[in-house]
Amino acid sequence: MLTGMDDLIKNLRNIVGPRHVMTGEVATRRYRYGWRGGSGPALAVVRPGSLYELWQVARLCVAAGKIIITQAANTGLTGGSTPDGDYDREVVIINTLRLDGIRLINNGTQTLCHAGATLYKLEDMLRPLGREPHSVIGSSCIGASVVGGVCNNSGGALIQRGPAYTECALFARLNADGKLELVNHLGINLGTTPEEILQRLDRGDYSADGHAPAGHASDPDYLQHVRDVHAPTPARFNADPRRLHEAAGCAGRLIVFAVRLDTFKAQPQRACFYIGTNDPAQLTALRRDFLTHLPELPISAEYMHRDAYDIANIYGRDAFWIIYRLGTRFLPRFLAWKAWVDGMGARLGWPGFGDRLLQTLSRFLPRHLPPRLKDFRQRFEHYLLLEVDRQQTAAVRQWLDKNLDPATSAWFACTPDEGKRAQLHRFVTASAAVRYRLVAGPQAAGLVALDIALPRDAHDWLEKLPSHLEPALLAKLYYGHFFCHVFHQDYIIRAGHDPAEIKQQLLAVCDARGAAYPAEHNVGHVYQAAPALEAFYRQLDPCNAFNPGIGKTPRKAYWRS
Repeated sequence: MLTGMDDLIKNLRNIVGPRHVMTGEVATRRYRYGWRGGSGPALAVVRPGSLYELWQVARLCVAAGKIIITQAANTGLTGGSTPDGDYDREVVIINTLRLDGIRLINNGTQTLCHAGATLYKLEDMLRPLGREPHSVIGSSCIGASVVGGVCNNSGGALIQRGPAYTECALFARLNADGKLELVNHLGINLGTTPEEILQRLDRGDYSADGHAPAGHASDPDYLQHVRDVHAPTPARFNADPRRLHEAAGCAGRLIVFAVRLDTFKAQPQRACFYIGTNDPAQLTALRRDFLTHLPELPISAEYMHRDAYDIANIYGRDAFWIIYRLGTRFLPRFLAWKAWVDGMGARLGWPGFGDRLLQTLSRFLPRHLPPRLKDFRQRFEHYLLLEVDRQQTAAVRQWLDKNLDPATSAWFACTPDEGKRAQLHRFVTASAAVRYRLVAGPQAAGLVALDIALPRDAHDWLEKLPSHLEPALLAKLYYGHFFCHVFHQDYIIRAGHDPAEIKQQLLAVCDARGAAYPAEHNVGHVYQAAPALEAFYRQLDPCNAFNPGIGKTPRKAYWRS
């Protein structure tokens, strides 16, 4: 005789096939553990193969009173797409990576992406048209999904584009009566019933060309917003009410089936400048002048401190070579292999086995950083990789020659290969911090990873910690998106200190600086959701059935505390 749980699992397998319903700790581990942290139990992991299957799975789980956590690549830095701790109901994880459909519309100026479509696949499709998605490096490097970026307020490195944002989405919500509703705000007529709408999307049986979107498909105001260097508020942060709209910023509080997004004209003729300095004020002046006086904003401006440079050089070498030699398309398969190795190691009592193995192997890899970067590492403490359209090259050179003090600073124009290597070195830093914490072993008590947004008018952007905190830190890494004043700050906590206590003291320092946090990632299970963000979650999910507990909010049904 089947129990209620057995009956649910049987019905789920009837919908998606037995191979795509996983149960048990071993089979579900890679879906239950966050990329950087966080884990919890799950009754099952389900991998639907069509949008209509996703709807059917969601209906079954709602009817059975289960919590639903929707995830795609599970590459978030705050554990926002995995369970965390205990819940008052059983959890079913729905992984959407099989739902990778992408359709280019209106001559490629927009795209319609299904729930599991990845940034690297969209980038490949747009490249022949001379266009790009919201993000082309960073999240795309680790196989992140397009929808995940929208749901999690992902910021991206590209100055001119701002956070991933759209008001045009197809999503399911659970209303206050416990009824699952499908809402179509794509601006495309697909029919009236969920079956018709989703099956037509699955078949591609629609035409979006000429159909006006239901709202903005990117942030229309960011260019002017980021230029305002006199504003006492950050340019972008997770809980900004300006960018909380239905799927945008929902953090899994809705089941998002598809989004409609703008694409952007590529800038293939680029110039990269590498700037080193021992005087942070030099970079402050550069940022403020370029944001206020350049007719066209730079493409990106990535900052890195010397300590972050060193740790990425040692602990990010394998990730660098994988992306450099094989491209981003291979990385999701590599991460899946690493998750399998980590799972095997965990069963044998060897936590972090995958990272320890890769770090050992990386010692045999060739050196990867160009001589001029190494020279600047010896001479300077701070580095800025500035990427601009080639038409701006003369103006940038003129500013650098005129304004940089040669006593404290220098610059050079990168060759294409130097620019590529410098960019990849910067973007493997986050994973290098995780690796360093694991390899440090008993010396390290934990990792505190913050991403903060400083006010646009801030001059003192370099953090100065109270002297009593320094002995508690084994290492600290500063890197980020400099023109947006968004910084990633990773702290390896020395053994003998409480990471939770140190984190609260670090956040107090951020509060005193007027910083907002998190800046460009989901609050996950790391940050407390701001009151406005929690109110947004409550409005989207009055039953508290989708991803409860996110942002340290109540976990129980109907938001009972």
